[in-house]
Amino acid sequence: MELSGRVFSGRGEGRKYVELSWVKQQIMEKLGFNPYPGTLNLQLDDESMKKRQLLTEDAALGVCTSEGCCTGLLFKATIEVVSCGVVIPQVEGYPCDVLEVVADVNLRQKLGLSDGDRVEVTVLL
Repeated sequence: MELSGRVFSGRGEGRKYVELSWVKQQIMEKLGFNPYPGTLNLQLDDESMKKRQLLTEDAALGVCTSEGCCTGLLFKATIEVVSCGVVIPQVEGYPCDVLEVVADVNLRQKLGLSDGDRVEVTVLL
């Protein structure tokens, strides 16, 4: 499944979440890599928002919660030739047009991305 959107700077919440030891452990177990401390934020186009909704209905991998933390859904993915993962937080009110991407590298640096750049993510189902 292809999802596309534009890169934007977040508030740093993804970084805090990815740095939690139990989240790192689950990403390692379920996606096969130790995540870089941060996420690449994408604002999805209209068609990709619809596809993202389908993902939440068919999710196979979840992040089990630690007390006081939210759950999330994980999907293996790629951007160009870089293996990564898509994280969809299961938080009421979380924007349906936002996609968070984790990888073992800083995706902005690795792919030379800046705010506003268009990115295609291939979600592996």
